[in-house]
Amino acid sequence: MSDDGTDDTTTTTPFLFEEPGARWRAVAYGPAFCVVALIIELFTGPVVHWFALSLFAVLLTGFVYLQVIAARTHASVYLTETTLRQGTEEVALDEIAAVLPEADPDDYDYEDWETARPLGELTNVPRRRSGIGLRLVGGGLVRAWAKDADTLRDHLERLVGVEDPGIEDLEVDDDDLDDDDLDDDPGGEAGLDDEEDSQR
Repeated sequence: MSDDGTDDTTTTTPFLFEEPGARWRAVAYGPAFCVVALIIELFTGPVVHWFALSLFAVLLTGFVYLQVIAARTHASVYLTETTLRQGTEEVALDEIAAVLPEADPDDYDYEDWETARPLGELTNVPRRRSGIGLRLVGGGLVRAWAKDADTLRDHLERLVGVEDPGIEDLEVDDDDLDDDDLDDDPGGEAGLDDEEDSQR
């Protein structure tokens, strides 16, 4: 409670699923390696490479820092009760119609969702992540992704539901119709021939 009597506490939406993309501790790996190398040189070598190891530590820190920033920006996953955020893209769960069934690993043909656009404004699913097929309310297909894809799938299935794989079987393709089915027309040429014979 602040001095003016207003409640200054902020409520944060808890994450049901969270993958930050990268950990900040990775930035410390490079300097830690250089410190270990420096200690070894102090106790074993006649020459200590102070400048080289210091420069190497700075370069490693800067390089890894940029990588962590990029990973936390473009490869992070956060799921709440209302939204799914993948990288820089956020999708409301109300816009997701269903979670599509997993692809058969023994099937050589790709499922339609396996070539759909990945979420996060990326050209493909990030490395070491697995895709999850989603059908949007408008009918479009997209791919969600995560390192722990099974856990993310479980949460999404609970929140938005799973699409029945039998739905696609109900769609009839014109190519599946037999020629005999097309010829069975009671009002077609056969009916006209019978009418002409009766008039004779």
